[in-house]
Amino acid sequence: MKKGILIVVSAPAGCGKDTILEQALAKNDNLFYSVSATSRAMRPGETDGVSYHFKTREQFEDMINNGELLEYTEYCGNYYGTPKKAVTDMLEAGKDVILKIEIEGAANVKRIFPDCTMIFILPPSIKELDRRLHKRGTETEEVIALRLQQAKKELAFAENYDYLVVNEDLTVAVEDFLAVVMGEKCSKKRSVGLIEEILSDER
Repeated sequence: MKKGILIVVSAPAGCGKDTILEQALAKNDNLFYSVSATSRAMRPGETDGVSYHFKTREQFEDMINNGELLEYTEYCGNYYGTPKKAVTDMLEAGKDVILKIEIEGAANVKRIFPDCTMIFILPPSIKELDRRLHKRGTETEEVIALRLQQAKKELAFAENYDYLVVNEDLTVAVEDFLAVVMGEKCSKKRSVGLIEEILSDER
């Protein structure tokens, strides 16, 4: 069985990455979303094991010490990390695994899996990102200002990714995301030996 591909997705807060991934997963049943672990508090509407694996700081540090994480980082005072076993098991089963992680974690994964596919989701503009963050109505002006400042820093790292998907129109962004996945599945680098296999088949 051909192994699945590892897809790393990053985006500043408010770019709609969760919605894009939700719709992409609904359209492609070979995609598997790897749920990250975090030590941050659960927000309204989130579900443990679906949104994140919510852990106390002590539990998360136990996972670090036990080698249960593929990668982890501390971001805005909280730990975030990727449980290792689910990712490796799904890749071996031929599933294409999505990791939704921030830029530092993405760089760590790239070092471990050099052939992973890295996708950065962009807002159409900083002004539109500001509008979307205000529209959510879940954060104070101070927090929104900090998120915008952080977003500008993160956007500077977008050039390190393989693909850029602009979320101006959600439907188009989802189609672009799925097109990237399909393109990677068909790429020559992921089909080593395919031509030789076809030529050697004399049936």
